[in-house]
Amino acid sequence: MDKIKLGGSDLDASRIVLGCMRIAGMTDDALHRHISTAMEAGINIFDHADIYGGGECEHKFGKALKSGIKREDILIQSKCAIRNSTPEGDKSGEYYDLSKSHILDSVDGILERLDTEYLDLLMLHRPDALMEPEEIAEAFDRLQESGKVRHFGLSNFNARQFDFVQKYVDQKLITNQIQFGVAAPHMINSNMQTNTPFEGAANRDGGMLDYARLNDVTIQAWSPFHYGYFDGIVMDDPKYKTLNEVMEQVGEAHGVTKNAIAVAWILRHPANMQTIIGTTNTDRLSQIMKAPDVSLSREEWYQIYKAAGHMLP
Repeated sequence: MDKIKLGGSDLDASRIVLGCMRIAGMTDDALHRHISTAMEAGINIFDHADIYGGGECEHKFGKALKSGIKREDILIQSKCAIRNSTPEGDKSGEYYDLSKSHILDSVDGILERLDTEYLDLLMLHRPDALMEPEEIAEAFDRLQESGKVRHFGLSNFNARQFDFVQKYVDQKLITNQIQFGVAAPHMINSNMQTNTPFEGAANRDGGMLDYARLNDVTIQAWSPFHYGYFDGIVMDDPKYKTLNEVMEQVGEAHGVTKNAIAVAWILRHPANMQTIIGTTNTDRLSQIMKAPDVSLSREEWYQIYKAAGHMLP
């Protein structure tokens, strides 16, 4: 699997990122097989957040690292900012916290659960309306100086917010995680429908796609199979009957499944994005990992786009 330099840094990362949000329920043996399968296919970067599984996902991954996986062979990224004062599953006590103290405490907890001395990449999970950029800068400096974090990025920030944080921190912000997929292509809808009265012209991210390309920021696409905000996945959903038929046809032409085609559709974009794959089904993961080898034609790309119900003005 081809690798890219994340945000122009020295991190050589695979185009597919293995998302670890749902691994808490996997057995140790199943998780080890899952990680090993990913690595054998060339995946070398793994995505975490301190809230995933209430921290259990990082803990289980840390245990898996001790089963013959060399830390220097992989890249580990994690995120912080989302806090919850109520039990997991109850979001009534959820709030965001990008204070210096919370960032520092979060990283210490992440490293302890992962049983590692450093993170290759730390991202701020969500914009905190009360964030003070000077505090973020102080936290980043301390984490870098201590060797606990090598690189930094953001997640779900729009272009102006990205600039706002970058103004204060000395470290180059190299990534931004954005929801993107054939059923959630807001980043490209607003570009292609610009100067029209159509709904797709709404700019929801401040032009983050163009910003990323101009400033050498790597976009990591999350939830590539979902539509809405976790409303469901497009695969075999009757609301996306035409899309499924088209992806099936294109998949047959390239000798891969429609899951792989959905990912290949993202990777075909010249912004050189990554795609975060969160499946815990190892067989499905094996199918999806063929996506980077698929070269969709421009005609196929637009055919899939329109089959999902998106218009060209």
